[in-house]
Amino acid sequence: MKDVIIDCLAYNGKVSIKCISSREIVEKARKLHDLSPTASAALGRLLTITSIMGYELKTEEASITNQIKGNGPIGILTAVADSKGNVKGYVGDGKVDLPLRKSDGKLDVGGAVGKQGMLYIIKDLGIGKPYVGMTPIVSGEIAEDFTNYFATSEQTPTVIALGVLVDKNGIKSAGGYKLSLMPDAGEEEISKIEEQIKNIEPVSRMLDENKTLEEIAKIVTGDENLKVLERTEPKFECNCSREKCEKGLIAIGKKELEDIIKEEEKIQIECNFCNSKYVFTREELQEIVVKM
Repeated sequence: MKDVIIDCLAYNGKVSIKCISSREIVEKARKLHDLSPTASAALGRLLTITSIMGYELKTEEASITNQIKGNGPIGILTAVADSKGNVKGYVGDGKVDLPLRKSDGKLDVGGAVGKQGMLYIIKDLGIGKPYVGMTPIVSGEIAEDFTNYFATSEQTPTVIALGVLVDKNGIKSAGGYKLSLMPDAGEEEISKIEEQIKNIEPVSRMLDENKTLEEIAKIVTGDENLKVLERTEPKFECNCSREKCEKGLIAIGKKELEDIIKEEEKIQIECNFCNSKYVFTREELQEIVVKM
């Protein structure tokens, strides 16, 4: 089944909720980077929320980069999405795999990411200088860290849930939702949502039970009459290319390129996001220098 994002309004437009099923995205990342279960869950959660946030940008040339720099053994996690929700990402150490948490038997994402560090949000709308926001990590569990970001940096009351269910065959289910209160939301809507989310199942479990995204949105909001405004099918997609690598080589400067030509027969550039490799021979590097 293809991954999907749905955009919904509940309580006559007073509550916005976006839900995503992202199993294919996370499974592709797991295979590309040969991720352990813990690393799959950590990067999978980041890819999932980044896809939603990318989709929210709307303008075609816009993109968002989310990065988590924690003090855990997994290192830096990075994800980038466009305005269609297409997303790519990688992690510092994809082999990190911690014991299950003793408290609930779940994957220890917080332990892998770390309890201290920073979350960085870089929004590039394609019109001038990108917006950069940052907040401290509060748990390393990722959903809580993004909830804190929206509350403190964007002053938007937001509930975020993210989940990745891993089994011996790979990613069994993955997804999440982002619920935001509109300015005209009142105590009645807030109370209903608070009551709904008190005992709600993890989103990965609801998806594993084959609940649709519409059903999940209704369960989370408590509004049986919510409206689905739009749906889109995001993918794990990397837009790297040989041309972009060439521009990168030009950017390092003519003298630096000439020094490389003197010392190397060829160079290889590898994309962190999709592991694609681009080889430039000495002759090709000389041609680039001539163009400069």
